[in-house]
Amino acid sequence: MRNGFSRTHLFFKLKPWSPAAFLTALSVLAVAIGLRMLFDCLGATLYFATFFPAVLLASLLAGVPAGACAALLSIPIVWWAFLPPVFEFSPLTPADYRDFTTFLLGSGLLIWFAQLCREAIMLQRIESSSEF
Repeated sequence: MRNGFSRTHLFFKLKPWSPAAFLTALSVLAVAIGLRMLFDCLGATLYFATFFPAVLLASLLAGVPAGACAALLSIPIVWWAFLPPVFEFSPLTPADYRDFTTFLLGSGLLIWFAQLCREAIMLQRIESSSEF
């Protein structure tokens, strides 16, 4: 049982709303941007492909505020860096608005799922500590 304790400690090391939590969200976003640039070189046009896992990872590691921050920052990043014309804020088409809305709805579900996982792990942690 003690081994399970140390494995779940990673999820609760960062407190939501702490500067470290938001730094984690920014770090995960930086990795997502790098991977997205790699995919761009390979010709992939799935604009949010790397940002969904980034939102999930930020939410699992640092909580809801960090996940929401990652999701909200992903929109202007994709708009500026990956939508043509690249590296400028161009007018959005209705399809772009639908893509952004779909991303935000999917991110909301991922953040909610991550929070449920964090709560389940916390309950498991509390139950296992009361056994000793």
